[in-house]
Amino acid sequence: MSEEITAIDTAELGEKIVRVLKTIYDPEIPVDIYELGLIYDVFINEDYDAKILMTLTSPNCPVAETLPVEVEEKVKSLDALKDVEVEITFDPPWTQELMSEEAKLELGLL
Repeated sequence: MSEEITAIDTAELGEKIVRVLKTIYDPEIPVDIYELGLIYDVFINEDYDAKILMTLTSPNCPVAETLPVEVEEKVKSLDALKDVEVEITFDPPWTQELMSEEAKLELGLL
């Protein structure tokens, strides 16, 4: 398999992962976690293992235990992926500046 094909496959897979992430909502805020800016990065290696680097709105977030598990399970539902790892980080800490324009508009911040 050429590198060009692999690059296209992982790019398409990345888009599929983002579509899945946009179906997951923070229970306290009516905006999906992607638009909320909670997803810092999505990595996919050549073995089709995905790693998602994300944060929470605060370290004391009530869904700190369940949200990463939900992200992992929903992304794992993509057949092309072999494994999914979700890593939580608070560096940098989440701020409202990380939200998309769409999320800010939804929450009346614009």
